[in-house]
Amino acid sequence: MAFGPASRLGVSLFDETPPVEWIPGRSQEEIETIIKAVYRQVLGNAYVMESERLTVPESQFKLGELSVREFVRAVAKSDLYCSRFFTSCARYRSIELNFRHLLGRPPLDLEEMRGHSTILDTQGFEADIDSYIDSDEYQNAFGENFVPYIRGYKTEACQSMVQFTHTFQLVRGASSSSLKGDLSGKTPKLNSLVIQGIPTAVISPASDGARFSDVPVTSRSRQGVDASSGGKVYRIEVTGYRAKAFNNISKFRRANQVFLVSYDKLSQEYQRIHQQGGVIASVTAI
Repeated sequence: MAFGPASRLGVSLFDETPPVEWIPGRSQEEIETIIKAVYRQVLGNAYVMESERLTVPESQFKLGELSVREFVRAVAKSDLYCSRFFTSCARYRSIELNFRHLLGRPPLDLEEMRGHSTILDTQGFEADIDSYIDSDEYQNAFGENFVPYIRGYKTEACQSMVQFTHTFQLVRGASSSSLKGDLSGKTPKLNSLVIQGIPTAVISPASDGARFSDVPVTSRSRQGVDASSGGKVYRIEVTGYRAKAFNNISKFRRANQVFLVSYDKLSQEYQRIHQQGGVIASVTAI
């Protein structure tokens, strides 16, 4: 289930572009398309000059000596990737970009980011890249033959509302690169957000007040009806909502609905909406 109308949320190209898969018997033109798709995803949509292309891994892939996954590994371990997203970036910015480029989602929480930081400290850069590509998650999502793709805006790729909304902090728009198209640049974007562990507002890039930098995080306060000591009340706008109980009564979906939910019941409400076929258009603190 996508998170509301993709065109309004800056993920329409991701939503409308089918996954790229290598299949035996592909033409040389189709293989070249797969190579470009790997560069585009793994390098965060950055421009790659002809002189920067990895000629040896490309040749091995064209000859069938490397699977898509192993070609992804070669690009992610290359000096090109390392110089752009590791040696020149802050530690946690590098980690969150690895999640975006290799698993297509934001990190789950601070502990997941710390785990990769520990691998970097104890085993080094290449071992950390292997930890993403050799994970069960990568294998289940992409296998040997699919090019990784952005999938964090779909609920099945996330384990919590927090992680789900962080996708829109990490990925906004498909026409800009991971670094140059983001106001955060090489500084951590999600660090403070995963430390707080709270959902962030999802704002359409086309609307007034749209932003691509971190949402300011303030201390939690008791606000609104039914707010708990855990945080604010959140406004969830749902489109195309129809409870399963009404399926046999009317084939028509109900109009947009708005729910006001306290922080401690946010995940529960999110799951209920998902189960009943609703599409969440926005989540904002009030």
